Amino acid sequence: MRLGTLDWVPAKDRRDLLAAPVARAVDSLTEDVVVTPIDPELADTAAFCERYEVALEDSANCVIVAAKRGGETRYAAVMVLATMRADVNGVIRRHLDARKTSFAPQPEAVEMSGMEFGGITPLGLPDDWPVLVDSEVARRPLVVIGSGIRGSKLALAGEALTRLKTAEILSLAR
Repeated sequence: MRLGTLDWVPAKDRRDLLAAPVARAVDSLTEDVVVTPIDPELADTAAFCERYEVALEDSANCVIVAAKRGGETRYAAVMVLATMRADVNGVIRRHLDARKTSFAPQPEAVEMSGMEFGGITPLGLPDDWPVLVDSEVARRPLVVIGSGIRGSKLALAGEALTRLKTAEILSLAR
């Protein structure tokens, strides 16, 4: 399969291109998930899309948010298209019933996810983290996301993200 200038192969055939928690998650999925190696220096979405000729609207970002209320901090993954910004302090804060929400600090997100910063993906995250999928992501026939490492990317149907165990579909962008 080709998307942009890249050749993609089944993710189950290239576990070496996946972070360990992502490899475990891919093994449990029934959906088709493909992977391709990339230059790790080009893992950030804008650089990746420009270099490999993938449209921004075919790429989704996963951000980890920390939601705080009453001394408790809960984490959630938020999936929005690269052309959009997540409404962290509005829709997401209210949905998570938090007093305050913010992007999780990079060291915490990396440690708790078991993934590299710039490659964090909703596949393989802790079981108690909600995965909030923007409705525009869910509608994409194919969406490029992180693989848990900076040296590769995954692609799958946006709808497949809505079938993750803790997924919720919302309008998250502003």
